Amino acid sequence: MKKFRTIFFLTILMAIAITSCKKQNYNYPSAQLTDYLQLAPGKYITYRLDSLEFTNFGTQTTTVSFQAMDIIDTLITDNLGRPSWRVNRFLSDTTGTQPWVFNETYMITATRNDVEVVENNLRFIKLVLPILNGYNWQGNSYIDTNVPIDTSNGVNTDPDLSYFANWTYTYDSVGSPFTTIGGVVPNSITIDQQNEFYGDSTNPAVISGENYSVEVYGKGIGLIYKNLIHWEYQPPNIQDPVGAYFGYGITLNMIDHN
Repeated sequence: MKKFRTIFFLTILMAIAITSCKKQNYNYPSAQLTDYLQLAPGKYITYRLDSLEFTNFGTQTTTVSFQAMDIIDTLITDNLGRPSWRVNRFLSDTTGTQPWVFNETYMITATRNDVEVVENNLRFIKLVLPILNGYNWQGNSYIDTNVPIDTSNGVNTDPDLSYFANWTYTYDSVGSPFTTIGGVVPNSITIDQQNEFYGDSTNPAVISGENYSVEVYGKGIGLIYKNLIHWEYQPPNIQDPVGAYFGYGITLNMIDHN
């Protein structure tokens, strides 16, 4: 009986030791996600917003510019029953002297392990733990990129989201300074989200396109820079004798914050 008890206790001790070793393997030295956010009512960030648009049936490009102000409104509950922060965006002219006009609302949900942002009914995983250079994750995994385009009524009622497929978000320049319009932010993290180019843009007879996205978060501030570009070029064909570009782009560059 004593021999059995000895073996039993040795087995328990070994199990505890193995479990402890496994836990130590995940003890990453990392900042907390909330270190790179300011989630409180009334907190705001203003940006220079440049919007890339394709006009004249996709044959010309133009950039429309504004000042944008993102203001934390209040704590609400998302569709999963989790506490989430509602953020309202207002637009003014590039000088910020014209009246601020409401533009859109989005949500930020900060959990223990990630930060999710819902924009235009699309859920993105913006930040995850651990915050370490080279750490990566599938930031668009909640987006159904296989939804077919519905043209039954002669118009596209569902957007083509296939270009969001398989984006690998990767941390870069963790803790490094970043220069914005409003000055140098001493501590930031860059998230490289996508950098894809296909086709030959010098050949007007072939399809080409670009998907590029990067975001930068400042410690104690939130999003301080964003650059998203999505375009595709369609060469001339029987229905459309002139080649055309389709897509959009958006750049946000922080001016100030409170």
